Amino acid sequence: MKAQTHTALLAAAFCASLSANLSADLLTLPREEMLALTAKWTGERYPDGRPKVADRLLERMRQVSIEEAWEVLKGQGFANQCEGNWQMIHSDQAVVGRALTAVYRPSRPDYAERINATGKEQGRIGASNSWPIDMLQQGDVYVADGFGKVADGTLIGDNLGNAIYAKSGNGVVFDGSVRDLAGLSEIEGFNAFVRGWHPSAIKDMILGGVNVPIRIGGVTVLPGDVVLAKREGVIFIPAHLAERVVVTAEVVALKDRFGHQRLREGAYTPGQIDRAWTPDIKTDFLRWFEALPDKPPLPRDELEKRL
Repeated sequence: MKAQTHTALLAAAFCASLSANLSADLLTLPREEMLALTAKWTGERYPDGRPKVADRLLERMRQVSIEEAWEVLKGQGFANQCEGNWQMIHSDQAVVGRALTAVYRPSRPDYAERINATGKEQGRIGASNSWPIDMLQQGDVYVADGFGKVADGTLIGDNLGNAIYAKSGNGVVFDGSVRDLAGLSEIEGFNAFVRGWHPSAIKDMILGGVNVPIRIGGVTVLPGDVVLAKREGVIFIPAHLAERVVVTAEVVALKDRFGHQRLREGAYTPGQIDRAWTPDIKTDFLRWFEALPDKPPLPRDELEKRL
């Protein structure tokens, strides 16, 4: 009986806390929790605590392949960060940016009533699927868990798509669907990675939280993760590992470029290039790197360390 009473008290406390959070900030994480959840990130943050990876690093991330990013993350113990089997508007257009997350749930009258009342109290306009869009910043990628719903699971159409691009200059990743494919495809620079397309309007779905941890397929996504979405799949990179991913990929690409050139020139044999380099080859590589007119912004000491 004591155990049952204790469990009931915990449940009541949780519900009270949930209600307070809902009333205060629409189920967004309190700043202290956001800081604790992303404690390994030591860089700039948004006012709510969400990590803000630098724009210049996001631009460099565009050149990183899904395979390169995955290898780095796997080596750091993050083996569940990639999700495949997407449909997209433009298969040759990457989406890269900081994750603004949202979770949707199957609607039920009492829960929907509470969410909608909270939104009204906070001055939010329209249906709940438009509220995360109002929170987007330039460089964000709107990432939503729509529990894989396609028919009646269309989180946006071309009107909201235009609003998203105006706010973020970026695209979306939805474990759900969208409508108005023709209209969305006319938004220059916009791309969507989704589970499907459907002509229906969103129905029987309600927003459950914004900038909270969410699940996209087999991946747990945190607010501020760097999204790297390409035809091969979508990988979600923890903010504190973004620079490691970029620098590692750039070093690998430079080594490959150098090796291919020197092999074509006959300077080395494949056996010399495809093994740990000798000091002479390393010196040759560093001279080659310094002479490059289009080299990435890698400090020489960082490059030497990663060789």
